[in-house]
Amino acid sequence: MSSVSDGSDPEVIGPRRKSDRSVAALLSDLANETIQLIRQEIALLKAELHEKLSRVGQGAAALAAGGLLALSGWLVLLAAAVLGLATVLPPWLAALIVGLVVLALGGGLLYLGKTRFAGDALLPRRTLNSLREDEAWIKDQMR
Repeated sequence: MSSVSDGSDPEVIGPRRKSDRSVAALLSDLANETIQLIRQEIALLKAELHEKLSRVGQGAAALAAGGLLALSGWLVLLAAAVLGLATVLPPWLAALIVGLVVLALGGGLLYLGKTRFAGDALLPRRTLNSLREDEAWIKDQMR
């Protein structure tokens, strides 16, 4: 004898609707989904922090390159520029002009490196936004 269940026979066990499930089963599902959500958030946080740390490394490299450039390469050019300008200007004025130009260039590189370390730039924004969405979802599920 074959019978097809249309869902009206209470003795036939079929897929249960969410409203037919017990409170314990719903709480178990909520706990499992929360654990899964936390794992996903941790994975997102790790990925985002890796990206941010990469940017920190780039900022450190920019600072190091700027420092080395200002210290080594510019010292030679500084001496050459001062000697060159000293042929048409008093030596003290030539040294002052060259020193101000070099100082401005070094300051620009240091500012570029500093912006890479700005506190706001290092925040894991995607993770924070996702956590806010998850908080709203959990509150909605608890209703």
